[in-house]
Amino acid sequence: MTTVLTPASPLTAADRCDRCGAQAYLRVVLASGGELLFCAHHGRKFEPELKKIAVEIQDESGRLSTTATAPAPDDER
Repeated sequence: MTTVLTPASPLTAADRCDRCGAQAYLRVVLASGGELLFCAHHGRKFEPELKKIAVEIQDESGRLSTTATAPAPDDER
């Protein structure tokens, strides 16, 4: 059986963690064809188990370590 994976699209602010609802930074593609989304916290917490069931893990948590050049507006703090 051959599985062809299409390139995953980048995660956006609209993608939410299936565990807590925070912004998702990890997409876990399952062999069954489904996917799970996790924030960076829950992605790290469940990583050992996810690696056992994942066909692919798209990790964009590196975006969190970029330094902002301007402070966030007051309503976003």
